[in-house]
Amino acid sequence: MIAKLIPRKVFFTSGVGTHPEKLESFEVSLRDAGIEKFNLVTVSSILPPNCEIVTKTDGLKELSPGEVVFCVMSRISSNEPGKTLSTSVGCALPRDINKHGYISEYHAYEESAQDVGEHAIKLAGSMYSTWINEAPLKTFSIPRSSSVQESGDWTTVISAAIFII
Repeated sequence: MIAKLIPRKVFFTSGVGTHPEKLESFEVSLRDAGIEKFNLVTVSSILPPNCEIVTKTDGLKELSPGEVVFCVMSRISSNEPGKTLSTSVGCALPRDINKHGYISEYHAYEESAQDVGEHAIKLAGSMYSTWINEAPLKTFSIPRSSSVQESGDWTTVISAAIFII
């Protein structure tokens, strides 16, 4: 019998990393977010029915180093001094927990964390509302922002929803 890969829990996190190498700035952002030990696979925007939202601390306790972990991730990088980088993951919770909700990802240059957070909420809410023709129970976002240092080192900003199967 083949088991279905339906996440039963999710937590939200974000991180910022800076390094002379682009790839290593991404690694540092994963460390800042606490998710560097996993093999991350990005997926699209569905919050499964009955998926429990847990804290990052509680969620990390259920994952093992090297585990393949599914996530919805917003990611942006630059090495242009002074450039502002912002990411957000938005979530629209269903009114009926037996139905699915939506998770959106959004990133932008030269927008504030507040602005990308509001945009991610708008996206998640819109995807939910156009599916079921009603407003979601609740919406929220996990925005993060940083500016590239004058040294021109790479900066990477991430926001993510991390699923636990």
